[in-house]
Formats: sequence, C-alpha cells, structure tokens
Amino acid sequence: MPKQKTHKGMKKRFKVTASGKIKHKSAYRGHILSSKSPKRKRGLRNDNVIDGTMAAIIRMGLAPGG
Repeated sequence: MPKQKTHKGMKKRFKVTASGKIKHKSAYRGHILSSKSPKRKRGLRNDNVIDGTMAAIIRMGLAPGG
C-alpha cells in the first residue's frame, strides 16, 4: 500500500494551533486595496479560526497518516 500524504494545498493555506484549532489568512487582501476602506483592511489583517465540519475535513487533509 502506498503512503497517505499530506494535502499540499491545505498545508500552504492552513495551520493547526497547539490547541487543535485551524487558522487561515483572510481572503480579499491580495489586490485592489485602494477601493477597500482602512477599517476593512485592518479587519482582514487578522487570521481567522475555522470550526465545525470544515475544520475536521482540513485536519484530516493535514494529517500525514489520514
């Protein structure tokens, strides 16, 4: 049987914290920033936490054994 591998796309986008939560960067921060308000851009600076079903799916993709 071949080894199960970490999903490389998920590895680049998500991080598991020490307590097991899933962190990711905010979207809409890449370009066309002149049309976004400073308040909106400040809010997008922070990392977001994912919970629920999506977190479980991401955690499985990040686990090197499945």
